[in-house]
Amino acid sequence: MSSGKKMWSAALLATAVLAVTAACGSGSGGGETADGKIKLRFSYWGSDARQKMTEEAIKKFEAKNPTIDVEGEFSDWASYYETLSTKVAGSDAPDVMSLEIRGLREYADRGTLADVTGKVNTADIDAKVLATGAIDGKQYAIPTGVNAFSLIVNKALVEQSKAELPDDKTWTWDDYVALANKITAGSGGKVIGTQLSWNPAYLQIYATQKGEQFYNGNKLGVTPQTIKEWWSIMQNLIKGKGAPDAAKSAEIGATSIDQSLLGTNTGAMGMWWSNQLGAATKASGQQLDLLRMPKIKGATVGGMFTQPAMFYSASSKTEHAAEAAKFIDFMINDPEAGAIILSDRGLPASSKVLAAVRDKLPEADQKTLTFLEENKSELSDPPAAPPKGSSATEDIITRYSEEVMFGRMTPDDAAQKLITEVNASIAG
Repeated sequence: MSSGKKMWSAALLATAVLAVTAACGSGSGGGETADGKIKLRFSYWGSDARQKMTEEAIKKFEAKNPTIDVEGEFSDWASYYETLSTKVAGSDAPDVMSLEIRGLREYADRGTLADVTGKVNTADIDAKVLATGAIDGKQYAIPTGVNAFSLIVNKALVEQSKAELPDDKTWTWDDYVALANKITAGSGGKVIGTQLSWNPAYLQIYATQKGEQFYNGNKLGVTPQTIKEWWSIMQNLIKGKGAPDAAKSAEIGATSIDQSLLGTNTGAMGMWWSNQLGAATKASGQQLDLLRMPKIKGATVGGMFTQPAMFYSASSKTEHAAEAAKFIDFMINDPEAGAIILSDRGLPASSKVLAAVRDKLPEADQKTLTFLEENKSELSDPPAAPPKGSSATEDIITRYSEEVMFGRMTPDDAAQKLITEVNASIAG
């Protein structure tokens, strides 16, 4: 999942997916090739590196299944859902599609996804992780792998700035702000302490530390006071120069991890999903490490949680349901596919595949695996798919956060409007 990009337009998604109910006519999918083979279409997003490894996995599947051709429909993250929702609305959905948890209910509730219960082997997937892809007792999505939203740090840049890394078992948000400010000051401004993040997972972790649920049924469970306190962390970072000013933060926030402060070695810390450690390491060319998120002073829980990096789903309109399920099964359960994809889509959800590839994982991915295993007792269970309409939440959080950082709205006014708008999106 990309935490640096804004989510797709909720209005576009709702309009396009709603059109599915009105679009009767032919089914979607790949059909057949000129030589009589069954053709499957598979949509996914990501980096050039992900495209390369996915195409390699597809070739492996085709070699094992010579009567099936798989056509990858790849796009970058920014345009993925816009393209997918347009195809779905036009009864041209791919046979297999990649989704993330924030969009799952959106598609499932509109009848876009097939129930793959019993059609894909899920015996080696943790039951709690698997349950995140189920809605109303039907398995609409199979998790590819797991990750956790965490802090990534460049220890060398911290030390060069004459700052000291914290004990991440006990550090607080005040410690985090102080450290970021000290890094910027100690480097003479050549290295910025951290960059701001508007990812809902960050607010969810903070709210959990205060004993609040992120979603409470079909309403946002986070109080205005909590949102304002969360914003004060960002404001103190900007004030102390531990993070860039509002304009620069907004600019960086719209880029990928490759162009982040961490990825370009102009920042020492950043909040990202743990499966992105490899991409950040490659971009920076430096040794990077994962840290626990800071806590509110006196908090009894850390609030961090595991979550599927993404899912594979089959279209309810596919004319080749058995073959679509077979392809998903291969991508999830085949050790040869696992050896190609490794942890790009999260550490493999299948315990057998993880066991088969763990010694082949690059050093950064070994760190991710160790981090998740060492913190297993502190990580909450994966959350259920959020309410329909919640796909707009990141855009809403980002918009009001930036209004506050730019000083165009007061925290009081912005917090109330943020909650009202999220609740309206969910209710709609």
